[in-house]
Amino acid sequence: MALAPAGGRADWLAGQLRLAIADGRLPLGARLPATRALAAELRVSRGVVTEAYRRLMEEGQIAGRRRNGTVVVAAPHLSVRNGQPRALADPFDGEPGKDAFDALRAAPAGIDLSPGLPDLAAFPRAAWLRTERALLSRLPAAELGYGDPRGTPALRAAVADWLARNRGVLVTPDEVLIVAGTAQSLSLLGRLLHREGSREVAVEDPGSLGARQHLADCGLATPPVPVDEEGVRVEALARLDARTVLLTPAHQFPTGQVLSGRRRRELVRWAAEREGLIVEDDYDAEHRYDRPPVAAVRSLLAERVCYAGSVSKTLSPALRVGWLVPPPHWHERLVEAKRFADLGNAVLPQLVLAALMESGELERHLRLTRRRHRARRDAMVAALRWRLPHAVVHGTAAGLHLTVTLPEGVDDSALAARALALGVRTQPLSWHRQLPGPPGLVLGYAATAPGLIDAGVAVLARALRECG
Repeated sequence: MALAPAGGRADWLAGQLRLAIADGRLPLGARLPATRALAAELRVSRGVVTEAYRRLMEEGQIAGRRRNGTVVVAAPHLSVRNGQPRALADPFDGEPGKDAFDALRAAPAGIDLSPGLPDLAAFPRAAWLRTERALLSRLPAAELGYGDPRGTPALRAAVADWLARNRGVLVTPDEVLIVAGTAQSLSLLGRLLHREGSREVAVEDPGSLGARQHLADCGLATPPVPVDEEGVRVEALARLDARTVLLTPAHQFPTGQVLSGRRRRELVRWAAEREGLIVEDDYDAEHRYDRPPVAAVRSLLAERVCYAGSVSKTLSPALRVGWLVPPPHWHERLVEAKRFADLGNAVLPQLVLAALMESGELERHLRLTRRRHRARRDAMVAALRWRLPHAVVHGTAAGLHLTVTLPEGVDDSALAARALALGVRTQPLSWHRQLPGPPGLVLGYAATAPGLIDAGVAVLARALRECG
């Protein structure tokens, strides 16, 4: 422990164990020394070893196996060996293509700071399994047939109650349509808009590249509308010919801005005068730390707002469960589109989710993950302040990610590519821009333990120096 910094021995030991797991010195299945034995060997307190083990358990790399002790159960893929980066397929070569996100996720990396994921290790497995077993024990055989394409009545009722309590949206279960995440909401709505003659949907800028790609796949152009510290600039929207706009008003992606009250009033006027449609992606609405909740725009103008939400950020994107609450005159057409898309979502996960929502288990889970996400947000802000002092941080009051802007002249795609070569996955801000703007990075923190966050930001600082 001679190389360990004073006051940081648990951090140092966790880092050394992490490296040993990553480079194969501690392979999968390897048994770690007992905390008392390792503490005696290193001549440190047992608490130092216990804390280091706890951090690796939180990261999912080691686990207690009772009689077998503490063993290695997962190892990160590192793209660096002996200080030399491995050759990688480059997701940042040129403009991002349709497979850009798939290529980025597939690229090996020891630390993932890309946005869009909650704390997946916190998924309530025990509650889910317990609820699923209880449901299966009493579920009539007839319920295992084809379901309602609108979604099960139980989940639609649970969602209506959830929206009323948490988002200020008052709807009946019959107004709710269950879909396979917000991505399917955009695809169903985009194809319907195109079929009925629309050729464009205005989008925020910067705004989600993924959303633009879904709309483009429906044959729709995506003219950009600038975003500032109050959210989307409605006067710029009014200068466009578009009659539909896609917004993330509760926590704008990627800047984190909240749509101000003034802009909400302007948006309501725009929708009334243009007879327009607002597609409200209620992105990250449940994840807030330093500000009170804001009501959904849908609560102000039900006849002009198509509201979309999901459990991808509260539970897991793997569930592929979301909801769409369209204006009344759009409802039947979207139900028909959903019917012919897939006959409806899988029934059993809907019933389990409905039970978790009704029992209060989902809200308990959300309170737990909010605390964990806040701690990880704080760790990332502190690491950025220390290691990238010239970066400007945006959007820290809520959500699962933040954005940093960097000095002019930085090529953020080259920076993200270099960081990936050094073992850290992230997204350049330029991916999410159509209009000119400062370079930057979009950094997710919710799915990464604090120790790895600091290590990842250190790599970003190194990559920035090497790209300079």
